[in-house]
Amino acid sequence: MFTPAGRCPEARVNAEPVKDHASLMDKVYRRQRYIYDFTRKYYLFGRDRLIRELDLRPGDRVVEIGCGTARNLIRIAERYPEARLFGMDASHEMLKTAAESVRRAGLETRICLAHGYAEDLSPAMFGEHEAFDACIFSYSLSMIPQWKQALRQAAATLSPDGRIHVVDFGDLTGLGRTGQTALLAWLRLFHVTPRAELLHDLERSTSASLRVLPGRYAFLLTASKTLSF
Repeated sequence: MFTPAGRCPEARVNAEPVKDHASLMDKVYRRQRYIYDFTRKYYLFGRDRLIRELDLRPGDRVVEIGCGTARNLIRIAERYPEARLFGMDASHEMLKTAAESVRRAGLETRICLAHGYAEDLSPAMFGEHEAFDACIFSYSLSMIPQWKQALRQAAATLSPDGRIHVVDFGDLTGLGRTGQTALLAWLRLFHVTPRAELLHDLERSTSASLRVLPGRYAFLLTASKTLSF
């Protein structure tokens, strides 16, 4: 049986550094969660494009790692009414807003939420055992300290033909030195670190679909589970 939002089992918390990160995320979003969706629409570009390009099949199982307020999950549910959706986040505070947003949208039976960490991702977080068909990172890799392990773990939870979808900040070099420096300084206030290394590695790869937005502000990635991270 599909477990509705707010009734998913808690993920295990093992390492102290991960606990510290969870506390940091709660501190960052304890108040930000109330204005998050309104403010982020002005600079988290590419999220809706990612959703449009998911091309989900009926019954596909989709998990968003770092689901935040569940904004993306709700839009996915509306666009793909036969998809089964899961969201996990390291912040208990953000999950409070996510659960309320899912409830208001009347999607409790379609979106399952759980607290957890990207490095520990598994269907068991949600009381499930079947592999996911798509794993989504929407501006979350830049906030995950162990982001490489997060990508590897996501790939490990995918079905054989499953896909990883990423939208996140690029290296910002197209903004000019002043623009890049200013934006990086502002992002650091929210503990955000663009993964330029990942973008540069992807640009050298021929086995992934990569689109870089103007100014190298952000990039979108679609990759199979076999892509090496």
